[in-house]
Amino acid sequence: MLDYIWLVPFLPLFGFVINGLVGTRLPRKVVGIIACGAVGLAFLISLIAFFSLPDQPVPDKVLYSWIKVGDFKADFGFQVDPLSIIMILIVSGVAFVIHIYSIGYMHGDPGYSRYFTYLNLFVCAMLLLVLANNFLMMYIGWEGVGLCSYLLIGFWYERKSAADAGKKAFIVTRIGDFGFALGIMLVFKTFGTIDISEVMHLAQGRFEVGAPILTAITLLLFLGAVGKSAQIPLYVWLPDAMEGPTPVSALIHAATMVTAGVYMIARCNVLYSLSPTSLMVVAVIGCATAIYAASIGLVQNDIKRVLAYSTISQLGYMFMACGVGAFAASIFHLMTHAFFKALLFMGAGSVIHALAGEMDIRHMGGLRRYMPATYKTFLIAALAIGGIFPFAGFFSKDEILWRAFEQNYVLWAIGVITAAMTSFYIFRLVFRTFAGESRVEKEKLVHVHESPRVMTIPLVILGVMSVIGGLAGIAKAFPLLGMSRFFSEKLNVLRFLEPVTGGHHAEGGEAVGLERWLMLASLLIALLGIYIAYQFYVRNPQLPKRLARSLRRTYNFVLNKYKVDELYDFLFVNPAKRFSVFLWRIWDDRIIDGIVNGTAGFFKGCGRIGRRVQTGYVQTYILLIIIGAVIIIWYCL
Repeated sequence: MLDYIWLVPFLPLFGFVINGLVGTRLPRKVVGIIACGAVGLAFLISLIAFFSLPDQPVPDKVLYSWIKVGDFKADFGFQVDPLSIIMILIVSGVAFVIHIYSIGYMHGDPGYSRYFTYLNLFVCAMLLLVLANNFLMMYIGWEGVGLCSYLLIGFWYERKSAADAGKKAFIVTRIGDFGFALGIMLVFKTFGTIDISEVMHLAQGRFEVGAPILTAITLLLFLGAVGKSAQIPLYVWLPDAMEGPTPVSALIHAATMVTAGVYMIARCNVLYSLSPTSLMVVAVIGCATAIYAASIGLVQNDIKRVLAYSTISQLGYMFMACGVGAFAASIFHLMTHAFFKALLFMGAGSVIHALAGEMDIRHMGGLRRYMPATYKTFLIAALAIGGIFPFAGFFSKDEILWRAFEQNYVLWAIGVITAAMTSFYIFRLVFRTFAGESRVEKEKLVHVHESPRVMTIPLVILGVMSVIGGLAGIAKAFPLLGMSRFFSEKLNVLRFLEPVTGGHHAEGGEAVGLERWLMLASLLIALLGIYIAYQFYVRNPQLPKRLARSLRRTYNFVLNKYKVDELYDFLFVNPAKRFSVFLWRIWDDRIIDGIVNGTAGFFKGCGRIGRRVQTGYVQTYILLIIIGAVIIIWYCL
């Protein structure tokens, strides 16, 4: 089956082509079957490939030699190893569930076939990205998910806010993509190849730890990851991406675009392990993003924006893990996060669907009585992201905190504080949405009901994975459960170098004992966040209002997202607009158009003069001949 791994990205591409060409002429049921079937078959092949993967490394599956110009060569091939197999399982599996959910969510939308066409292309681009065996193919997938995010975020383009959000996502991520492209060029200049496996092998043999050229390469590649995975300072596009349909938000946040940066760094683990400076930059940016985004999520009132800032924060965790050399832990958290974040967004979509588009949690409350399935699955996802034992997020987040503690106490402390903030804001969302008295408008409350099965069954599937998904990487601190570390031992996902950042290490029984204490501390802090949220929004709902009034300036500052968007508008957007207007009115209108129009005017004037010579009157021609003859005779005499 590994020889047919090329079918994994090509099946969604097939769905894209069919629905793109004839989807508007097909019944909606057929459109949904084609789109879901294409991704479902891709998932099935990924699953078979997973069980077919041998213990020994597998050669790349090259379909054909794509580009060969001078010393530059790029094959159209796929890298088949545990990391790529795990990623295609996550992408195709979660995307398949989201596709099924979308049938119910988008059933009445006039752009139904267009939606599934874009969605299939989105999955195809992401699968191409994670399977690519060279940086050029990875870049094509990288740009492909950027294009699809623009199309899907701005799907309801007739709304100005959606169109603006799509443009913002496209433009902001282009900044990072420019750095990523420069990094790929520098890779070829340095190694003479863009084949990923060859680059990693040559890097280990040619360069010492801390080589400046590797630091330059890894920082440029990281700039691309910062844009695509919404880290400081290029995170501002992701909250606005909520303008797209909710299943699109689930797909972007859980399995496709924003995970691309984390995957790329994990794939290039050898380069980063040889550059301590880059590792530290990755760790600091990730850590800062995690706590910064979590602080904004504490006060947001839009149900989807709370989850958006949650995604930015969780991605910060993943980058922090990469920065301390825990690449396997980062991919492990990427996997569990895909389950519970997709579930959170789809649960939010179920609520929005029931409330006829309402997204403000201040106008919700008491919905658990009307939507029991949505409530229970949403609660499971909240417990998972909050890091409560034994849900999936507990194991993956604890692994990151443990590795951070080994390397840097400050990073660990910030990570723990972020964990407390995460459990608080996610249960603030749960309590404000599902608990307490209903604040829903009476006209809407009459029509509130549970979503159809085509939407609730995917919620249940992801709910199950949010419960058991963490068992895939069970820690040594729980030997009685009889499972080894799924990612770092059994599958050996990443054969990376030992971290070179230094730090504090414990071994043997001391390490296991210390990890258990740290896990207990992390769990207690998460429970504390839930308890505070319960006191604020269930026991004493007036308390947060009083607190907000007493800290009005701080509260409004955080509520307005630290006014970073306004700062960017002042520093970059507005000057760019003014410069563009200058180029338009002065350079384009007056200089360029002036030269073009002036040239045309000159020859037009010449034409007018020449036109007067051709009058059509014989008398005029005779007169001109006589005058000409007189002039010539006079000149000769």
